[in-house]
Amino acid sequence: MDASSSSFFLRFTGRTGIIAVSVFFNFAGFTLIIPVLPFSVARYVAAPDVAWWVSAILALYSLCSFIAAPVLGALSDRFGRRPVMLVSLCGSALGFAVFGVGGALWVLVLGRVIEGLTAGSISALYAYVADTHGPAERGPAFGTLGAAGGLGFMVGPVLGGALGQVSLSAPLYGAAAVALLNCVLVWFCMPESHPHARRSVRLHWGQFNAVGQLLRALRESRLRLLFAVVFCFALGGTVLQANLTVLLKDLLAFQPGSIGLVLACVGVMDIVSQGFAAPRLQTRFGERRVAAAGLAINGLGLAIVALLPLHAIVPLLVAGIAVFTFGDGLFQPSASALIANAAPPERQGEVQGANQAQQAIARTAGPLASAWLYGVAASAPYAVAAIVVLAAAVALSRKS
Repeated sequence: MDASSSSFFLRFTGRTGIIAVSVFFNFAGFTLIIPVLPFSVARYVAAPDVAWWVSAILALYSLCSFIAAPVLGALSDRFGRRPVMLVSLCGSALGFAVFGVGGALWVLVLGRVIEGLTAGSISALYAYVADTHGPAERGPAFGTLGAAGGLGFMVGPVLGGALGQVSLSAPLYGAAAVALLNCVLVWFCMPESHPHARRSVRLHWGQFNAVGQLLRALRESRLRLLFAVVFCFALGGTVLQANLTVLLKDLLAFQPGSIGLVLACVGVMDIVSQGFAAPRLQTRFGERRVAAAGLAINGLGLAIVALLPLHAIVPLLVAGIAVFTFGDGLFQPSASALIANAAPPERQGEVQGANQAQQAIARTAGPLASAWLYGVAASAPYAVAAIVVLAAAVALSRKS
């Protein structure tokens, strides 16, 4: 398919629609593996060590993402969004496939390292939105993408849980297939969004230094607070993601299928909050106020989940997950729009990469802190995460 026919197809189906399909594939593929992750690790380590190794593998992925995301963001500013998305998706497919082969713990680790070092598709997609949408359009567009991600988060765990009943490797191969399908979508349906006239003239060593690039982004006064609250949000969310499947396995004796159904609730609420509530509230109250409210609701959800070890009942679990995810759905598109609007146009990829990098720091620290806190008390990871997220909500609301 040539460039003109690709452009026609993009206009016919809608710019946001095609990007949303790619986001759906991205989240569906990633979440396919979540229900089986603790069971896959349990094949190679002693039962008391499962929580630690699950957290360590997630942290290692995030550390690799921290190293790679700014580099991929800078490359997308120089060479375009499309090549970075294609390389990232192919890397994800390879990483999932290696993890699926398994056979030893080091093979699982290698699979996550490969995926982490090529984790640039989301930052490139967000930069793609900033390229193709004006400032006033970005909030609703990010809400649509969030709803698509929520749908992927709903479908992925259910399908992963079902495949996990057949084989613990099946969800990994399924995730690899979804990544390749996404690659085909980008190749045929998403023409380059970043014109040559707006690309970086050259690359310099500082753009390949994750810490330096993050510090450069933080020199922008409009980005500092936004980056700080996103960091706190990512830290709280990662604590939940890293520990919830272990908690459900230990506390409620859930199997992969049951865990997949619980995570599907996250997807349903994401569709409601990001697809319907967030765009309407942004129009009425503004993105900053909606982001602050979303953080507060998110923190409340974490506090409810912290009660689960004290009252191990499914309704409390569902309530905590629903409240947490509703707040997540209000915050994410609002914060993404605020960051995209604050970033210089010629540095969208760099800023989005730096944002992904600092979230990767949170996602590296979060699982490790979660594993340690879980050893102290089952409620501790969620209680501490709730405090961090609520403090960020207060800080952002004071600037509203």
